[in-house]
Amino acid sequence: MATIPKESIEQVLSATDIVDLINSYVPLKRAGAQFRANCPFHNEKSPSFYVNPARQSFKCFGCGKGGDAISFVRDYENLPFMEAVRRLAQRSGVQIREEEADPEADQRRKSKGRLLDLHREAAQFMHELVMKSPEAGHARAYLKSRGFGREMAERWTIGWMPENAQVFLDWARSRKFTGRELVDSGMCYLREESNPRSGIRVRFRDRLMFPIRNEIGDVIGFSGRQLREDPNSGKYVNSPETALFVKSRVLFALDRAKKAILKEKAALLCEGQLDVIACHESGIEHAIATQGTALNREHAKLLRRYTQNVLLCYDADKAGLAASERGFRELVQDGLSVRVVTMPAGEDPDSFLKAQGAEAFRELLAGAREFFDFKLEHARATGVLDSAAGRASALTECAEMLALVSDFAARENQINVVATHLQTSATSLREAIAKLKAKPQRAARVTAADPAAGPEGPVEPTPMHRIVAFLCHLALTSAPAQHLLGEQFETLHEAARWLEGIPLLESILAAAPDPGSAAAVNAFLGTLPDADRLALERETALEGAPMDGMQAAEHSLALLSGVVLQRRDAAVKAALKEPGLSPERMVELLEEAKEIRNLLRGMGQRIEFDDELPASTFKPKVPEWKKKWRDRPESP
Repeated sequence: MATIPKESIEQVLSATDIVDLINSYVPLKRAGAQFRANCPFHNEKSPSFYVNPARQSFKCFGCGKGGDAISFVRDYENLPFMEAVRRLAQRSGVQIREEEADPEADQRRKSKGRLLDLHREAAQFMHELVMKSPEAGHARAYLKSRGFGREMAERWTIGWMPENAQVFLDWARSRKFTGRELVDSGMCYLREESNPRSGIRVRFRDRLMFPIRNEIGDVIGFSGRQLREDPNSGKYVNSPETALFVKSRVLFALDRAKKAILKEKAALLCEGQLDVIACHESGIEHAIATQGTALNREHAKLLRRYTQNVLLCYDADKAGLAASERGFRELVQDGLSVRVVTMPAGEDPDSFLKAQGAEAFRELLAGAREFFDFKLEHARATGVLDSAAGRASALTECAEMLALVSDFAARENQINVVATHLQTSATSLREAIAKLKAKPQRAARVTAADPAAGPEGPVEPTPMHRIVAFLCHLALTSAPAQHLLGEQFETLHEAARWLEGIPLLESILAAAPDPGSAAAVNAFLGTLPDADRLALERETALEGAPMDGMQAAEHSLALLSGVVLQRRDAAVKAALKEPGLSPERMVELLEEAKEIRNLLRGMGQRIEFDDELPASTFKPKVPEWKKKWRDRPESP
């Protein structure tokens, strides 16, 4: 007798929003954190039928019926269980497979259970090391330097992975975990890809370990924070995607934040784990963060189960602004309202909370502005709106974003806000939005016919540094390189301040199209704005994939780190020449300059470069196949 695997059922439920589903049968009205209606299963005059978006369940307190989305369709349409699953799968666009009940299905379920056991026990093992091991003294010192004590480490099960990999491997062997299970968990990897006989290596070495948990609190992965500065290694290394850990469906600390999000009626979205932990430790418990990837539609659907409102709290720099704009684009398509918390320059939630305290931070949250107020006030402050051309460009950008807003009332309200800022009429803005919404296919045809032209005229390609362009090429042509770059997401995000084109690279890594499938890559390219697509066509016009994508990615990341350091060095030297520097600021800049020099000196031992050449002209010893991209002229 055919059955539908548990994994397929979970996939169907994950892709189904029970509020949308039931609302298509019965009109729902919001009642606090829930929705209610007259029960469709018995006659009643006052509503006793409630739908809980957080739990993705329904319950009638009159007749007693309740359950999940599958239960509702089964009972409402009087269908067998499997037919109800098929009906929901068709509705949500999920492909399910049916299989004969056999021992293999049971074995898969057992394997998943073993992986959960491995993650839970490994988290506890590494936690005990950071708390007690003499070798973990520097890890405890780092926590102390960030203002975190023993209690915080216990609450979050913070751990430490030793530099000596054998310590972890011996522990795993003593707990009867196999090498295959260690590789499947992502904590280890094969020395040679696709060669199980080559042996395994531990992915994390001498790192502070943050357990990543799913929505119900199971440990499903880890994020390892670098403890000793190494420009050739990312500040954070995350578990790769596994049977348990899918980055696009995970929000750090959501298991802890769910109740607070419902209470606050908003989710506070930060950039990293330490920011989130600092918020929770200060009593601001509705804070969460994406995990090693950019915010996407899957995250938006997950958030919508708990709230209609999202506060974006990113760094107050160019990269933070770009991240806020990308976040807005993803969230509003699922009907979420977006406000932006304005952080003081150079501050993040962690540093601000330690310097100013929780009450001051709550004042910042209370002062969060609607997205378009934030965007256009920033544009005015930076002089973008001082010229007619700048205002026209801003209007086009805002119209594109407004066209994504799915809530009609919210869009109308924001149209008036944007029109006021840009000194234009709401009518002309509505017309621009209507054109964008009505003629997307025409725009695509125009661009396809002439890659340099769009519906409004010539389109300029997105500026890209040559190293970033090559990393984009690697991410689209080499699966190992794409995976490695995905693990370095935080490092790349920080480089966005110094190198052009990083947001486009982040978009590629967030979507992760299969490099082995031309259809997947082309489908992804078709979703990009014209300027991004044109930049990829011009800047990454290389033939095929490199012979060793992993080696190419590692080498290019090292080059990227070097260029970032040199540009930081130039910025510090320029700042030191500014008149009227305070003694404190002078000392701070000199310390930063010293740190940068030390890092550059360390890189010089591995990469040859000529000090007399400009900062961006590293001259590494590379194979012949790399010279084609290295020797091209700089992007504009």
